[in-house]
Amino acid sequence: MLSRIEPNSAEPVSRRVFRELRQAIVTMQFSPGRPLSEQEVATQLGVSRQPVREAFIKLSESGLVTIRPQRGTFVVKISAKQVIDARFVREAVELAVVRKAGAEMPARVIGELRANLDAQRAAADEREPERFLELDEAFHRAIALGVECDYAWRVVEETKAQMDRVRYLSLPQATPVDRLIAQHEAILDGIEARDPDRAEAAMRLHLREILTSLPELERRFPDLFDSEPAARSTAGQTADTVA
Repeated sequence: MLSRIEPNSAEPVSRRVFRELRQAIVTMQFSPGRPLSEQEVATQLGVSRQPVREAFIKLSESGLVTIRPQRGTFVVKISAKQVIDARFVREAVELAVVRKAGAEMPARVIGELRANLDAQRAAADEREPERFLELDEAFHRAIALGVECDYAWRVVEETKAQMDRVRYLSLPQATPVDRLIAQHEAILDGIEARDPDRAEAAMRLHLREILTSLPELERRFPDLFDSEPAARSTAGQTADTVA
């Protein structure tokens, strides 16, 4: 169920509608193949159809929905190829960011990241996957913003929509949350030690975790994925992992 958009916010309504719909798609409230009605969404959110239409266009640009003239708007299936392509871009950007963080991160932000890790552990103990994913996102965002790499983070945000759906599906069976938290801690330890090489190696390992879980998820949830197997898409990158 979508949450109603409250008035009197400085953030544009269309942006808030987009975030609400994106979250619903990522967390499988709106499953792949589901049709989306402008009017129904507008009614649930308590807004006009115009910001919903704008949000649909942005979701289409993110690869989460397809807009078919005269037929409607539909949530797309997960594309293994798009997941792998997005992961490749994300790794290139975040490795550069974490190297900078390993040399320049302010002590204040390191403290905030430690607090985030504590909250991640609490979310894991309470078995709250959506809360954990919010904290995971905040952890990576804080690293980028902490060393003034705002644009780099926007690039990551714009490319990882398909990845986020896989990340949600993977918790906790395909990817144990404790493993992800340990990887986050290793990244932060490298940053705090002022060791860019160590921080980069930990981030690389973390961002390649999805290469292990994706094929298993395709087997477990075949109806949620398109017809291209992940194995074909990941072959080159898994080889890099071993090398």
